[in-house]
Amino acid sequence: MIPWKHLDTATIPGGGELRLKQRGGEFSIMLGTNELMNSRLSGSEEALATMAAERLGARRHPRVLIGGLGMGFTLRAALASFAADAEIVVAELVPSVVAWARGPMAGIFGDSLDDPRVTVELGDVDAIIRSGRRFDTILLDVDNGPEGLTHAANDRLYSLAGLAAAQKALTSDGILAVWSQGPSSLFTRRLHQAGFVVDEVGVRANKGRSGARHVIWFARSS
Repeated sequence: MIPWKHLDTATIPGGGELRLKQRGGEFSIMLGTNELMNSRLSGSEEALATMAAERLGARRHPRVLIGGLGMGFTLRAALASFAADAEIVVAELVPSVVAWARGPMAGIFGDSLDDPRVTVELGDVDAIIRSGRRFDTILLDVDNGPEGLTHAANDRLYSLAGLAAAQKALTSDGILAVWSQGPSSLFTRRLHQAGFVVDEVGVRANKGRSGARHVIWFARSS
């Protein structure tokens, strides 16, 4: 078996480290002993964009905010799923993740970062949500979901105040889509308390009928 090779380490603002590893054509991003993402498992991250686009329906010049670049699965699915005149903003907290996308993982990303519809903004997605800008859909693949691991400040994204800010940042009948490694009845209740109409969906990580099942909440603004 081909051994894993450690390629780089990135400091997370506020504390913690991410490690990029490679084994043959496979990549992994780790936090301690926890694997945050793997290049072989893209199904649920792609579904975050494709299923949000289905629920949003046809709109002229849709504005999309993606929280977390990761390995680009959600971004590439958004480029394929939203209209040709879409505006897609990707917020990434860790600058090295963008460097990895243009460096060792360039083969995975292809030309997605250079698509004229895409703007990558370094910083916290929460700051963009609270900036007064409006979006038709907000796709959050930040940390491991509401039960986060990497960045304590992410908790405010998923608090009642954070959800209220997201509601305000969405256009009428817009969609907030939140990816999670697993279910959270507490977060489901919180979405309802924030005034969203909620659809909770289980999606396989590997696009097949077996393996890990992740959760996506699709919350429609009122």
